[in-house]
Amino acid sequence: MTTTTPDPSGSPAARQPARRVLFGREHRGTTCGLLLIVTLMAFENLGVGTAMPTMVADLDGGELYSWPFTAFLVASVVATVLSGRLCDRRGPVPSLLAGPAVFLAGLVVAGCAPGMSVLLVGRVLQGLGTGTVLVATSLLVALVFTDRQRPVIYAANAAAWVLPAVLGPPIAGFVTGTAGWRWVFFGLVPLVPLGVLLLVPVLRRFGRYRPATSTTEPAASATSARESAREPAASAGEPARIAGVPSAALAAAGVAALTWAAQHPSATALAYGGAGLLAVTVALRRLLPAGTFGAGTGLPAVVRSRALLAATFAGMQAYLPLTMTAVHGYSPALAGMPLTVTAISWSLGSALQGRYPDWDRGRLVRTAFVLVAVGIGLFGCAAVPGFPGWVAFVASAVGGAGMGLGVPSLQVLMLRHVRESERGFASSAMQLGDWVASALVIGFGGVLLGSIATAADPAAAIVVLGASLAAVAAAGGLAAGGVRGRTGQDAGGAREASAPGGYTG
Repeated sequence: MTTTTPDPSGSPAARQPARRVLFGREHRGTTCGLLLIVTLMAFENLGVGTAMPTMVADLDGGELYSWPFTAFLVASVVATVLSGRLCDRRGPVPSLLAGPAVFLAGLVVAGCAPGMSVLLVGRVLQGLGTGTVLVATSLLVALVFTDRQRPVIYAANAAAWVLPAVLGPPIAGFVTGTAGWRWVFFGLVPLVPLGVLLLVPVLRRFGRYRPATSTTEPAASATSARESAREPAASAGEPARIAGVPSAALAAAGVAALTWAAQHPSATALAYGGAGLLAVTVALRRLLPAGTFGAGTGLPAVVRSRALLAATFAGMQAYLPLTMTAVHGYSPALAGMPLTVTAISWSLGSALQGRYPDWDRGRLVRTAFVLVAVGIGLFGCAAVPGFPGWVAFVASAVGGAGMGLGVPSLQVLMLRHVRESERGFASSAMQLGDWVASALVIGFGGVLLGSIATAADPAAAIVVLGASLAAVAAAGGLAAGGVRGRTGQDAGGAREASAPGGYTG
């Protein structure tokens, strides 16, 4: 595999305009296919939340209201781990073909569901498809785009969420009220094959996958997970480095138990919630890089930072609509407007980092934590009676900008820290840490809501939640220096592929 060192001096080849990076002849089909698939999954994610009250009522499943979300999350956890393992062994092609097919099957099953049990099966299939695709698209980006081009495609990926965030809920509400909730699923069915077809040309360029070995790939820029923990380097096939089905299933079961316990507080729920927490902890020690739970630098620090950044922000987002309706008296439609502000701000922050690919990624991650901590602090203030409701909009704008800067920067750093043969493992670890940590934080908010407040008067719980999450985000910013690795190098020390590696045509 041919490698080059990024040219910070600004040669024409190094400083391509974003439009040429995304829609030049070489990348046009890849960009369109990736963005269409991301947009479809975003519409499904946001649309289901809007239509859920109607579909649950129609299927007489009020007691199982939370389970369509839980089933999706649990299936996504399993698929993320298994897709990472498959991608490291055979590349992204199998996952990019199988994932959308499974997601498509889930749309059809959910749309045809005669009862809650079948709807849950559909949501499991959608979760499996989503988890599979997310890891595979991360690997595809690593193979097709160079280090300096990746911030641009990540910015486009963030922009692909804006339209669904702005139009998804109202469109889903309109479709649910006119054609019926089933068309929230059926309406996406014809577009999924189109996204895959757009990717076929670039996938055909890749022949049989051949994982790069230590003699054909450059060393990770600072450290791999094992190197961070001062352990011997591991091969791509080592069981401790590539987690299998048992650990994934254990993590999924633990997440399900924790989610259910948080939504149904009781003495019994406390017991199986504790068991779920233990199961998640044991599983994550196998599923995440060594050193993630300690002071590991490089990849462990990147995974840890992604989990903390995503989880603290998810906690704010989950309880913003409740704050707006219960504390400030906003209508349900207006209560969701801060989330739209978040999507726009996130996209703008991501576009900014994409415009300047040579910016120090470690500093951007620290800046992201600061902005998210400030946004969460404002969110806690917005829950105090007497504070104006517009404070929540400012909180969403500030926090969203932080996420737009931080998430793409962590993706770039992750790819710099791992060998080509470990990209699937690292991508799945990033996504897994994000989902599990977010579920824990949202569950913590539910416990606070049930113990010191109520849904009708949530101010006390929201204030405590906001203060706690702001402190965690601030601490994450202080510890974010490790994302650069032990050498402390950033863009200048990264090496990038000038052409897709690991494949033979």
